[in-house]
Amino acid sequence: MSKVAIFASGSGSNAENIVNFFKGKSFNTEFRFFTNKKDAFVNQRAKKLGINITVFDKNEFYNTDKVLNELIVGEYDIVVLAGFLWLIPEGLVKAFKGRIVNIHPALLPKYGGKGMYGKKVHEAVVANSDSETGITIHMVDERYDEGKVLFQKACKVDKGDSAEDVEQKVHALEYKYYPVVIEKLLNDLL
Repeated sequence: MSKVAIFASGSGSNAENIVNFFKGKSFNTEFRFFTNKKDAFVNQRAKKLGINITVFDKNEFYNTDKVLNELIVGEYDIVVLAGFLWLIPEGLVKAFKGRIVNIHPALLPKYGGKGMYGKKVHEAVVANSDSETGITIHMVDERYDEGKVLFQKACKVDKGDSAEDVEQKVHALEYKYYPVVIEKLLNDLL
């Protein structure tokens, strides 16, 4: 059995998509959600899916070992960031080196770094009249969006596309490819 911890700060649509992808797969996968927002919609998704969730605050995340200890005691194989906006503490990165993966809604290194997430990225793509954008799935290190790239997929940005149009195209790529890359990572670790 593989154990996956999914960190999310928002709606949790990628988290739910990942869980649904793994239903009925040849190897059994257990999930737990972790969130830094007690009122995030990901909490409702966890309840609907019957998945336990850990809620923590900034102090618990950065100044205690609460989250790290739960991951270690729970024997999680990988940590998946799915719309989680905080920088991962150095101790957690070291404890799970090569086992923390993130998805970014752009073709890194473009539009990466602190403050570049979600709609802000899509607005920047449109404002700069980029002809393409996409997703980057990468390992997590001690800095925002600088870990080893595992996978990138581009999509076309048409003239006249709004940030919302770009967001829909990027979400389609996220939903299609993120679970596949996670499955490959798990297979490589097992």
